[in-house]
Amino acid sequence: MEGGGQMRRVLVGVCLVLLGVFVVASWLADGGQLPLFAPLVSAGTSSTVIGAPSVSASFIDRVLAAYQSPAVGLGQALYDEGVAAGIDPVYALAFFWHESTFGRYGWARVNHSLGNIRCSAGYACRGGYRSYATWQAGFADWYRLIRDLYVNQLGLQTVAQIVPVYAPSADHNDVQAYIRAVEQAVTDWRAGRVTVLAAYGLL
Repeated sequence: MEGGGQMRRVLVGVCLVLLGVFVVASWLADGGQLPLFAPLVSAGTSSTVIGAPSVSASFIDRVLAAYQSPAVGLGQALYDEGVAAGIDPVYALAFFWHESTFGRYGWARVNHSLGNIRCSAGYACRGGYRSYATWQAGFADWYRLIRDLYVNQLGLQTVAQIVPVYAPSADHNDVQAYIRAVEQAVTDWRAGRVTVLAAYGLL
């Protein structure tokens, strides 16, 4: 029995060492910005999207640069549009990340679209989504949509309330996964973490 107990202790020790290596590697990958053991969030824990910025314009630029976004350098514009709309820009950043990895993939790349908003009257469109001449125009329109339609007209203020309408399951979206992803991004960025835990397969 003593031999079995010693083996278990060895295995536990190895697991702890491997966990430590993972945490340190993640910390170094983020330039030393990793808050150790940041909590994972679950769907439905959203706070309101309305409010003052909880991240800085310079931090937004760091995130965009880390992900090699074509919108890199426009953190101040994303920040300012959020302030003007009364919406915390960290949520715009999270939708931008989840929809297209900050404009790197899909129609967002050519449409300069933060949120892949479906085509509607009065807009130039490509691929069934609204298209903009600049990223700044795409930012401004996303904030208008959230503020005017979701908040003011529909009375929806949290990610858990907004996402089922914004990205409904009828359009083949995994609504709960979308909510979790946005909330996790917000949690990580508010904690000063540049990359999101989902990137490490922890969601």
